[in-house]
Amino acid sequence: MDVDTTAKERVTDAHATAGRGAPGQGWSAGAQPLTGRLNRLAGRIRRFDRRHPLTWDIHLTACFVLAALIDASGGWRTTALDPDTATWLVTVVSLGLSVPLLWRRSHPVTVVLVTLPFALVNAWSGAHLQTGFLGGVVLCNIALRLPLRTLAGSAGVALAPFVLAVTRYTDGSWNHYIVPGSNVVLMGALLGLAVRSRQEYTASLVERARRLEIELDQQARLAAAAERARIAREMHDIIGHNLSVITGLADGGSYAAERNPRRAVEALEAIGTTSRQALTELRRLLDVLRENTDAGAVEAAELAPQPALADLHHLVDGVRAAGLPVHLTVRGHAGPLPAGQQLTVYRVVQEALTNTLKHADPMDRTGGPIRADVDVSYARDGVTATVTDSGAPGPAHRGEPATVTGRGLTGMRERAALYDGTLEAGPLPHPANGWRVQLHLPGPRKDTADQ
Repeated sequence: MDVDTTAKERVTDAHATAGRGAPGQGWSAGAQPLTGRLNRLAGRIRRFDRRHPLTWDIHLTACFVLAALIDASGGWRTTALDPDTATWLVTVVSLGLSVPLLWRRSHPVTVVLVTLPFALVNAWSGAHLQTGFLGGVVLCNIALRLPLRTLAGSAGVALAPFVLAVTRYTDGSWNHYIVPGSNVVLMGALLGLAVRSRQEYTASLVERARRLEIELDQQARLAAAAERARIAREMHDIIGHNLSVITGLADGGSYAAERNPRRAVEALEAIGTTSRQALTELRRLLDVLRENTDAGAVEAAELAPQPALADLHHLVDGVRAAGLPVHLTVRGHAGPLPAGQQLTVYRVVQEALTNTLKHADPMDRTGGPIRADVDVSYARDGVTATVTDSGAPGPAHRGEPATVTGRGLTGMRERAALYDGTLEAGPLPHPANGWRVQLHLPGPRKDTADQ
């Protein structure tokens, strides 16, 4: 099943479940969870903050300044340690503790240092303004953006005014000053750390998803490249061999048309048979590769087993009909050779005979017709197939080194490598004429054979 389709189905099911509500909660069909609404609202706020950071900072700082001035108008005396503190001093301290919050995100440490003198004055004068607790907002921003060492130092600075209040006013209980201040510092730091850890975790998930997407794309590309190579081998083996046989039959038929019309008719009939076989195999391959094929079309597609070692006789007969004398020798008894290895041996023999039809001269250097020998030998260590022709290399190979490789030889080597086999191809040693292709595939392992 497609991974993307499965993921989409899961997301659809999740949304459907969220729309129905959990069992026993009695939500209506159109009801939505409260957390979903809050998440969407928070998302809108974050998007607005990213687009207009200064606007958001100005409005939020204005709210802090307004609350500080309202407290400075007289409400501060309800909690003050010294209600007789001058009003102008309370106003200045309130502004000094609230206005610098405009830069809490861009320069949080500077804000801590700037507000420190006002916080000390607040503690020394005994005004005990609620604005002094705004330091927790600055600590939250430090925890969110700066190293933990900076956070620890800033927290110590933020606690200094509360410690000063304990030493300045000793008539009250010390925890009346320290506990509220410590709670504010601790809550601001923990809130910043919680948001920071969530952001880092989300970023790691996004990065992991990106890497997985790249990995899946690479795997898909590799699989597509391997499939294209496999299709190219199959097309080359099917079409190349049959066209070579048809070419040989056509040349022989045109030569025999004047002297032996009957042989020309037989050649034409063989051409028709070979062409139909090639067309059938090509259609079968295209049916497998065709995209967007429904189940009915798959069932209607003509199916046939892949060629095996038992079909070598039919292969040799077809090459003989094309005019190339071929002698087939089978040694030993075939064991439980897997179908894939049988197909590899068949295709390699087919390609070797095709190359003989295409590249070898019709007459060798001695003036006699060329011939090919196919030797298939079964042993305990595997199967060996050797194809040898007696003709000299034709124009396509003459003058090239023995290591020359074309698409056919490359395909044969790739097939052999799939089963840890070896393939050797090259001209016969001097003074012999001809070309030899030898394939060896090791026998199947016991664990593979037992399956």
